[in-house]
Amino acid sequence: DASGKKAPEKPKIDESKLMEPRAPIVVIMGHVDHGKTTLMDHIRSAHVVDGEAGGITQHIGAYQVTCRDHKITFLDTPGHAAFTKMRQRGTSVTDIAILVVAADDGFMPQTDEALKIAQKANVPVIVAINKMDAKGANIDRVKQQMQQRNIAPEDWGGETLCTPISALKGQNVDALLELVLLQAEMLDLKANPKGAPEGIVVESQIETGLGPTATVIVQRGTLHRGDSLVCNNRFCRVRMLIDDHGKPMKDARPGTPVRVTGWDEAPEAGATFLGAKNEREAKTIALENDFKARQENLQQSAAPKVMDIDNLMAAIETNKQKVLRVLIKGDVHGSVEALEGCLLDIKSDKVTLEVIDRSVGAISPNDIQMASAAQATIVAFNVKLENGVASLAKHHNVQILAHNIIYELITLVRDAMAELLDPELKENKLGAAEVRQVFELSKAIVAGCMVTEGRITRDGHARVLRKGKAVYEGRIGTLKRFKDDVSEVRAGFECGARVDGFDDYEAGDVLECFEILKIRAQL
Repeated sequence: DASGKKAPEKPKIDESKLMEPRAPIVVIMGHVDHGKTTLMDHIRSAHVVDGEAGGITQHIGAYQVTCRDHKITFLDTPGHAAFTKMRQRGTSVTDIAILVVAADDGFMPQTDEALKIAQKANVPVIVAINKMDAKGANIDRVKQQMQQRNIAPEDWGGETLCTPISALKGQNVDALLELVLLQAEMLDLKANPKGAPEGIVVESQIETGLGPTATVIVQRGTLHRGDSLVCNNRFCRVRMLIDDHGKPMKDARPGTPVRVTGWDEAPEAGATFLGAKNEREAKTIALENDFKARQENLQQSAAPKVMDIDNLMAAIETNKQKVLRVLIKGDVHGSVEALEGCLLDIKSDKVTLEVIDRSVGAISPNDIQMASAAQATIVAFNVKLENGVASLAKHHNVQILAHNIIYELITLVRDAMAELLDPELKENKLGAAEVRQVFELSKAIVAGCMVTEGRITRDGHARVLRKGKAVYEGRIGTLKRFKDDVSEVRAGFECGARVDGFDDYEAGDVLECFEILKIRAQL
């Protein structure tokens, strides 16, 4: 200020007085078939298990249930190693993790992995010992394993809440929810419902009739219809708020999951959104963020690289290396990111994988043009082709690898990478013939032979061996039985044979016939 006066500072609001209890946000984790989905379904009492492709929960959504007049929010995250990235993101929003352990199997590698992720994020764990009615269920063994992992159960003098359940029969699931509320009470979870909304995007997708939508969890403030939001380089004027049953909502308070429509494009899963004064401000901030991100990318790519002999050799080596360029498409943002993580995890010294673009939604003609220009393969998870895309892909010679089961898709990509490698050539001996006498036949020298093993074939590869050493290699151009031309002669029969371009046969030479097999190279 030119007059030297300072602008009056805004009085700081003491948020502690405005804090109100909020719903705990819970994630269910554990090994792939220990009953996470069954437990979620029982809690949600909807049955989505049957329709799942490949038995993995594909879409990260979120839903809310009520237990003793208290609300609990569940993050519906897929529980397979393929989704570690999402799962890690899942736990960064999370207050409590339920670790499902099957009573008959005990702790498995994925159970330990899930436990580590929760501990790394400082999220308290509640252990649900599932399948307590299964054959070979041993609850004490699970508790012993818990003790070994420094999460001793309460009844063994530890601090970890733990209960046996049967997700299939729904036994004791209410007791589990009570434990969640107990843990939440100990954590004393509070948030300020007043002020501008703020929260995290759990999932985003493009929905028919609704356009880009995002499932978000409000962390502070209250989200209303008509609010303006910014999420990195995306903005939104909230057209509709939809709850987990598909019904419209007026507002969403902290801890509440809600689907938001009205985005310019699907925002990135895992990103934070903030409220803005109005749509114009939201759009301006989003554009500024986009500009900043582009500038940073440009600076990184334009940084001068010091060129010494090592770098030069490395660059030459990289140029020689085979590269599979891919363009990733997925039904929702989370699966695109998870798929990218999985593909980049494919280890190979011979072929590198490069992701040139990733986006949500059906495969469009634009994707084909882009893939064609970059000589890339389209890898698509759980999406359809727009009209006319299949013929366009054929015309531009663009390969599309599509599947709705993530492991199958990864296998298809591995195969495509292996196909880039030059096949390994392997020689397979077909047979041998011994030269008994040499005679001239219409101006050509032919070796009269006895086939001693396997078979000799016309046009087959052959080498002439003399005293065990190869003196010539070529193809068998003439092969006769008596006066007839034949295509092959088997062991025990005599024949007349000539290797193209060689006339210097001697009795006792051996003609060895072989084929060259192309074997697909391994990654």
